Amino acid sequence: MRMKKNSKTIELFPVSTETELTLPYVDDGISAGFPSPALDFVDVSIDLNKHLIKHPSATFYGRVKGFSLKNAGIDDGDLMIIDRSLEPVNGKIAVCFIDGEFTAKRLRIKNKELWLMPENESYQPIKVTDDNELIIWGIVTHVIKSF
Repeated sequence: MRMKKNSKTIELFPVSTETELTLPYVDDGISAGFPSPALDFVDVSIDLNKHLIKHPSATFYGRVKGFSLKNAGIDDGDLMIIDRSLEPVNGKIAVCFIDGEFTAKRLRIKNKELWLMPENESYQPIKVTDDNELIIWGIVTHVIKSF
């Protein structure tokens, strides 16, 4: 599923957890210094569907378009995992549908006011008022980086 409005785009994709993909996993951590000879004996595995997706029927992937969350470590092209079943709370990063456009911002709830906060000083916070049409579409639970 793709959702577009004007030239700003967030691509949304439903998740599929019917299949299992078990990958090798280094449970003891990976040294960023000298290599460990123990890596030759990896026999633990992980299924990313089970690890990253807690509510499959309410979870979507979303591709980041833009730079408003760069100071939170979320960059253009990264893949967000978005859970629609989670309650929006102060400080969480949410995918919001405001006035006909999708955006991802950090929620700030203070003194009964809701603000959509960018994590980049080049962008302005958005104060949500009664004049805005807002749906908090989901909460970002994980980000898969693109390098």
